[in-house]
Amino acid sequence: MNDIARFNHVTFVTTIILFGWIALMIMWERVAPYRKGLPFFRDGFWVDLVWYTLIQSFFLKILIFDYIIGPIQVHFNWTGVNFMTHWPIWAQVAFFVVTHDLYIYLFHRFQHSSKFFWRTHEAHHSGKQVDFMAGARSHALEIIINQTIEFAPIILLLGPYSIVIPIKAMFDAVQGMFIHANINVKLGKFKYLINTPELHQWHHANYQEVFHANFSTKFAIWDYLFGTVYDPGFKPGNKPENWGLYYDFPKDYFAQHIFSVRRFDEEQVVAKYKWLKWYYNLRPGFISRFKKTSQVKPLPNIDVKPIEQNDIGVKPELQDV
Repeated sequence: MNDIARFNHVTFVTTIILFGWIALMIMWERVAPYRKGLPFFRDGFWVDLVWYTLIQSFFLKILIFDYIIGPIQVHFNWTGVNFMTHWPIWAQVAFFVVTHDLYIYLFHRFQHSSKFFWRTHEAHHSGKQVDFMAGARSHALEIIINQTIEFAPIILLLGPYSIVIPIKAMFDAVQGMFIHANINVKLGKFKYLINTPELHQWHHANYQEVFHANFSTKFAIWDYLFGTVYDPGFKPGNKPENWGLYYDFPKDYFAQHIFSVRRFDEEQVVAKYKWLKWYYNLRPGFISRFKKTSQVKPLPNIDVKPIEQNDIGVKPELQDV
């Protein structure tokens, strides 16, 4: 099996694992929720699924790998640096997982302290109802920066068809869904090593105490080592004001990106332009029509007279049928 066939095989296997993990997250959130009463189709569900998870991910993958990392590889080909090519796959994956996770911790912490880079991260904190899919809501520029820094070293050192790429991408997605999932889970002493939904749910809460805390993604040890952990032992609360941002944030995908550049009042802008109001009502209108057409109509009320004993029998015109 050549490198391309091996790469495609591993990509297929990791995709199957990923879909299985999604099914597990959905069931887990229903059985043991961290916040009770959160609906499956919560506010922003379709924006996160359609625009961020499907559309944005598709186009940014092409942009990052073909138009950013590709040209970099042509001009700075490091495949001749063989210091890790002889390592076993598990060691290569572990190296990039740990080093990149440390970078994500540091960059994430920097985003919360920089006015400019906070604009590229605030969308991720805008949701009031955090579940396994909430992690997909990330500004396009944030994804470009992080995934370029994540995958460029792997491709430069190991080549574009290294199976480390799909394996690490799977770990990213699995852990990303896990820490955002609305599940009530305790890991005991492992919580000092592996990041948990409990810590990251607090990170998405609207409290000053956690704005500069709980930055870890995969390994909670970074927060403990650098003194940024916040674990009070109780839950943030279940009111809308306990979660997300303290200021109003647009609900539309494009508006969220424009808002990062220029602030505006979403309701006022929508009310001002008819075409924008039409656009904003497209999805709610479609969902409303879909619900109406999919609902089972109740049977009409019909007055039924009691059947007399003499009335029981087959009508003459139906006897020969």
